[in-house]
Amino acid sequence: MRPTDIETFTQVGALTVDPDGSRAVVAVSYASLAADATVGQLWELPLGDEAGPGGARRLTRGRRDLAPRFSPDGRLLAFLRAVPGGKPQVHVVDARGGEPLAVTDQPLGVSDLAWSPDSARIAFVAAVPEPGRYGTVDGLGPDAEPARRITTVRYSGNGRGYTIDKRSHVFVVDVPDVAGEPSYEPAPDVPAEGGEDAAGESAVPVARRATHVDTDHGSPVFTADGERLLVIAALHDGRDTDLRTDVWSFPVPAGDADDEPAGEPVRVTGDENLDVGAVTVGPDGLVWFTSAEMGGSGRDFVARTTAAYVVEPGPNGWGEPRRVTDPAQHDLALAGSDAGLVAVPGAVLVVDRSRGRGPVLRVDADGEVTTVLDGDLEATGLAVGGGTLAVGVVTPASAGDVVAVALDDDHRPVGAPRALTDLGGAARASGVVVPVEEEHPSADGTPVHGWVAVPDGRAEGSGPHPVLLMIHGGPFAQYTVGLFDETQVYTSAGYAVVYCNPRGSAGYGREHGLAIKERMGTVDLEDVLGFLDGVLAAHPELDADRVGILGGSYGGYLTAWTVAHDHRFAAAVVERGFLDPEAFIGTSDIGSFFSEEYTGADPAHRAAQSPQAVVGQVRTPTLVVHSEQDLRCPLSQAERYYAALRRGGVDSELLVFPGENHELSRAGRPRHRVQRFDAILDWFGRYLPV
Repeated sequence: MRPTDIETFTQVGALTVDPDGSRAVVAVSYASLAADATVGQLWELPLGDEAGPGGARRLTRGRRDLAPRFSPDGRLLAFLRAVPGGKPQVHVVDARGGEPLAVTDQPLGVSDLAWSPDSARIAFVAAVPEPGRYGTVDGLGPDAEPARRITTVRYSGNGRGYTIDKRSHVFVVDVPDVAGEPSYEPAPDVPAEGGEDAAGESAVPVARRATHVDTDHGSPVFTADGERLLVIAALHDGRDTDLRTDVWSFPVPAGDADDEPAGEPVRVTGDENLDVGAVTVGPDGLVWFTSAEMGGSGRDFVARTTAAYVVEPGPNGWGEPRRVTDPAQHDLALAGSDAGLVAVPGAVLVVDRSRGRGPVLRVDADGEVTTVLDGDLEATGLAVGGGTLAVGVVTPASAGDVVAVALDDDHRPVGAPRALTDLGGAARASGVVVPVEEEHPSADGTPVHGWVAVPDGRAEGSGPHPVLLMIHGGPFAQYTVGLFDETQVYTSAGYAVVYCNPRGSAGYGREHGLAIKERMGTVDLEDVLGFLDGVLAAHPELDADRVGILGGSYGGYLTAWTVAHDHRFAAAVVERGFLDPEAFIGTSDIGSFFSEEYTGADPAHRAAQSPQAVVGQVRTPTLVVHSEQDLRCPLSQAERYYAALRRGGVDSELLVFPGENHELSRAGRPRHRVQRFDAILDWFGRYLPV
């Protein structure tokens, strides 16, 4: 697999299933080098007994279509569409086919949507620009905007920029009749948000704003009776300095467009310091949410595993939330992504995070947990309809496919899953190496779980191959069994790739993750080196005298820390690194809490865990890779580290990508992603030739 073959890594996003269970619709995307953008459309997948990979057909032909949602009555399909140069907007189309109709025209786009139970309204999330900013005044560019007066501790977000002047809010819009002419009228004296189309008709209906507090709101879902919206937000005092978020119940705004609150929000999640990841409502009215506890301070987030909770609506409000999964046994953090949280009568379907895999679980209101789908896979999306569960999966041979699981009347699995797509075929055609899963001891005997990928795909009988030790970010994240472009590109270039989940990683319980709290660069260093040494001893086809190292974010931290303490490596790549915990405070979008929670409140103790403090010990040729607009690990982290390397006489280069943020390697412009791979391979080619 060459760097340009990232185009073959087709991925699946959000799923939706027709209420009658006859078909699923999935968002499919890939990196297009011609468009220099991630593009994608919606695909329809039949779910009948004879359904299989050959039955998929493309349903839409937009540049970037995503987040499909069937209406509860199955008549309509809503989704987000971003046209070239435009922002994502809600579109609605007749579920039988036809021309999609835009129903929003938000200046900064829409990020999420949900149907009302009666299929008559859609709630959506949109950032609301402060007047005078972000193109709200014709001819006034960003450099000519007024100065920002900042009074909060947190005011920016990676990939978003400033957040205090474009808060995300929830709106409700009536759905027009897509079978004929628009059946709505703009509110009196209030122009429709989209202005007029080419024919002089109103382009979109008027949306009514449901939230008004000066903070971000997200993940809206209607209650079962359609009268209220459940929204995730931090509305409490102290929200600027802690990490707590709650589920709040808002009245659904009715009538004409109005900028006044329809009523006071009500907290659903109780008095605990929780950080809510996802919320949904079942057809029986039960409210389900996933959340991690944030401790007494409200910011004790390190290695917090996520549990499921259920709330029963009462005659006078909401009951007390009940936790129904044990966070020591399951970590349901993926529910906050496209993997979703899908409610069925009396239970919820959710994705676990465990030892490099993502199985699907069924959790009922009494806390009984049943496995619905497992194996060598990570579930990335869930949707249910008509007795069928559709699941997006990543596997060792595919970056994204969809399988179907038949469910009985209690929504428990019946029979084996059936493949509905074969989107991984293109990647396999370019040559896929399946890594070997292994476990090796750390210095203190702790087993370390990981993988080794050998260029020809065999665990023995070839080589000797030069080796790359690859370290993931997070740190509370995990490498998985899924097909990974990094591994494939490096093995195709002739390198064996060794990677593992050291202490500090997710997927192995909270104690495993907590092991590096205020001890970064200790047992995690021992773990990655112990795993590397174990692999080298077990595989004579690997060349123990020719080893490189690379990692991004926390992986950049541990790479920089490692080469300061172990000089065996021929070359290193430090990417988007957390390199100076002290300078991180006040410059990163998470700097108000991350450094202190992970490396401690004492500056001297933080310095003892800082790669910047020991950069003078580095002798390894080091390529420093960073993005110009990275607000997670700011560019200054790389600049100071690179400058110190040069002052110390280390052979080093700094590669900076314009217009990119912390997500370059995963979601950056495709041409930049290829250039990044080329630069990394060039660097290792100089010092660690194949």
